[in-house]
Amino acid sequence: MASPSRSRFGKLFDEIGTVDQVGIDERVAKFTTRSIKKGSKLWGLKTAVTMVDLTTLEGKDTPGKVASLCQKARRPSSDPDVPPVAAVCIYSFLVKYARQWLADTPIKVASVATAFPSGQAPLETRLEEVRMAVGDGADEIDMVINRGLFLAGEFQAVQDEIAAVVEACGDAALKVILEVSELETFDNIRAASFLAMQVIREGDFIKTSTGKASGSATLANNQVMLEAIRDFYLATGKAIGMKPAGGIKNSKMALHFLVAVKETLGDAWLNNSRYRFGASSLLNDLVRAIDKEKSGAYQAPYYYTEAAESY
Repeated sequence: MASPSRSRFGKLFDEIGTVDQVGIDERVAKFTTRSIKKGSKLWGLKTAVTMVDLTTLEGKDTPGKVASLCQKARRPSSDPDVPPVAAVCIYSFLVKYARQWLADTPIKVASVATAFPSGQAPLETRLEEVRMAVGDGADEIDMVINRGLFLAGEFQAVQDEIAAVVEACGDAALKVILEVSELETFDNIRAASFLAMQVIREGDFIKTSTGKASGSATLANNQVMLEAIRDFYLATGKAIGMKPAGGIKNSKMALHFLVAVKETLGDAWLNNSRYRFGASSLLNDLVRAIDKEKSGAYQAPYYYTEAAESY
């Protein structure tokens, strides 16, 4: 006799469909072979800069470090043609400092919350952290789901917790972190994506990972989630954003991800209101690649100021 959790997974898979792993692998392999002409490449690189959530999530983070990060976010390069990033992503206790330093800019202040990265704390504790971050000025909250509940098949409990965080966010946008490397299968990643999308709001995001686990933001995992967003949008008309995080370190990889977005969801998702990169080291490589496209030569990596190395 099937266990209750296995039965619940089977029912959910029947409702939302499963993933063709071979098909996913074939599609993402093609994304890496696309030829991008010079003008389109420069546009893609600049667009990727505008999608970066510039991040530091270390135990040694200080207000001074966040001040430097905010300055980097405002002006990634001495070239005025390089745009600012989408957001600065930090721990909740540093939100009030980032809010101060970004007050006169369109750059969002994003805070991880809900006992990041494990999600293992009482729900009310996690909700209080969200309320505190929003109260201090966070525009966006990056929450982690309770993966243990999901893997046990307690889907309603997972959704109830996400819904409670949505309420605690108020007007702040929410990004729901699935931590896909712990979900074990593409089918589970698709299922968790749907569970989250069913209770979050249009304009909120689903996100691959905390950046603390390896092998999370792969093109394949990203594609499974993009296709879930597409299928959910076609079924409901509700547009959900996407944020891969963890391991996207160079401009070539970022362009592959943007090709995947364009070919799966279309141009409407090629902006930072619907797509983000959780990254730090990526930003310098994007700036370096922009310089190369404009000048024809690469500058040495040490030419660029360092961002925090968290993701």
